[in-house]
Amino acid sequence: MVKYRKRLFAATAAIALATTLAACGGGSDSDGSSNPGSSDPGADSKAGGTLYYYIYAPYEHVDPQRTYVGVELTNFRRTIYRSLVAFPISEDPEVANTPVPDLATDTGTKNEDATQWSFTIKDGVKWEDGQPITCEDFKYGASRVFATDVITGGPNYILSYLDVPTDKSTGLPIYTGPYNSTPEGQAAFDKAITCDGNTITYKFNKPWPDFGLAVASLSMMDPYRKDKDKGAKSNYQMFSNGPYRIEGSMWNKNKGATFVRNENYDASTDSTDIRMALPDKIEFNVGQTTETIYDQLIQDSGDAQYAVTSQRVPPAYYSQIVGDAEARSVLVPSPYVDYLVPNFRRLTEPAVREALKVATNAEGWITAGGGEKAYAPAESIVNPAVIGYQDNPAFSGPQAGDPEAAKKLLEDAGVQMPYPIKFTYPQSDTADKQAAALKETWDQAGFDVTLDPLGDTYYDVVQQPDKTSDVMWAGWGSDWPSAITVTPPLFDSRPNLTANSDGQDYGAYKSDEFNALVDEAANAADVDAQTAALQKADEVLGKDVAYIPLEIAQFFFLHGSKVTGYVNTPASSMYPDLGPIGVEQ
Repeated sequence: MVKYRKRLFAATAAIALATTLAACGGGSDSDGSSNPGSSDPGADSKAGGTLYYYIYAPYEHVDPQRTYVGVELTNFRRTIYRSLVAFPISEDPEVANTPVPDLATDTGTKNEDATQWSFTIKDGVKWEDGQPITCEDFKYGASRVFATDVITGGPNYILSYLDVPTDKSTGLPIYTGPYNSTPEGQAAFDKAITCDGNTITYKFNKPWPDFGLAVASLSMMDPYRKDKDKGAKSNYQMFSNGPYRIEGSMWNKNKGATFVRNENYDASTDSTDIRMALPDKIEFNVGQTTETIYDQLIQDSGDAQYAVTSQRVPPAYYSQIVGDAEARSVLVPSPYVDYLVPNFRRLTEPAVREALKVATNAEGWITAGGGEKAYAPAESIVNPAVIGYQDNPAFSGPQAGDPEAAKKLLEDAGVQMPYPIKFTYPQSDTADKQAAALKETWDQAGFDVTLDPLGDTYYDVVQQPDKTSDVMWAGWGSDWPSAITVTPPLFDSRPNLTANSDGQDYGAYKSDEFNALVDEAANAADVDAQTAALQKADEVLGKDVAYIPLEIAQFFFLHGSKVTGYVNTPASSMYPDLGPIGVEQ
């Protein structure tokens, strides 16, 4: 199925999850799984040639402040965009979990209570037109996140953390971004982020001890040139400060783009621990179906010999991954949980949401999606390897669902039956079968389900406040190794719900009880106190049926025989890591 995945960085999670999945039959070498690469995966690779990257669904954003999908983040952070700090290329969890300097001279300096962080930008770093990257560029990039009516879809942590007063009527910061802010708002922002030569300082309203992890994981703090900003029209514009630049200036939503060498990139300001930049060109090819991609990769001829993909092997193709193809395959643990989101604007009756949960056939969904080789069961939206995980008691029922019990809930609630439900999900052949498995038990429970597959972009649709979906598919992984990057960004209505977007809170969930627990976690004095608050918050979500967990995905990939240095790392969300990958000459 098409995977629109949110960003995760959790090296320790990847290692722990690998053990979990091995226990349920997904981790032995006999089934084609492997974890290729060495401590230096690019040791035998050479510079030159063209790498092809096959993609099925269009990317919804390439603007750094709007990009929030794992595969997009990792691909662009290794090629086009650099940030203050970055995660290195490594399969060693201790190494991979430690940010290293990128555009900054070091990994930052924080004050005693972590409410203030400072970074100094390296000398000699440049944009693709040769102009220097300045402190003001970083400040301007951060300012764009506050324009929630223009720069939509991206991570919004900074709205909650930056020391800017909030508007009592909206709950949002009084600073509204660089396009239309009031003088009062601009003054507050200018006080919260300051520049002193090449040194940028961020002042927060509460401790942010893991700010460095957030910067390395996400691109919300990336620099942006003010003179290049076209607001919402910048969504497919790319302006490089990395080793590659886009051929032309715009990413083609339906076709992709070609990345070529950036003549103004200075490798001496960078590190091969982050990006080796081996291919002369990288051609991102958008639009082929997953099946067409794998027909080419299995045949391994022409351009496909030099290709990688972010598409998982379709279950119908499992039997073809033998011999040479098996040697070119990898089965790695995914850091993502897939889940369903009821729309609280439409499913206002709690009993309806409860019945939907009780009738959900997660077992059928997993079977239709490829079984144990594709998924492991989930009992929370939090990945089991993330700090603070616990099974959510609301989801302890049978994995196959209980349509009869769900039907009784609807009857007792006195709602008109069959109750109409529109289920929206990203379309693919596999996803259609999975959706049919859900529809079967939902219909048996007394719902009348209409399937609504989307074949183009997805998240920009389900983020719309006026959508007509009753329940939606979604996938998520922690943005850095903490549960505070799972439930708060997904269900805290305050930074998410605006007039123009539901942000990551696709179901428009609003709960004062949940938000209070989020605040308790954000202001906790230690990790144990933070964890306790987040566990209570997840229980509230389960009680309200704010989400329904489906499964934890595994990544089963194939690459061409002429690809070198192939590795899937925590820094790349376990997608192919373009940092060390090259092609044979």
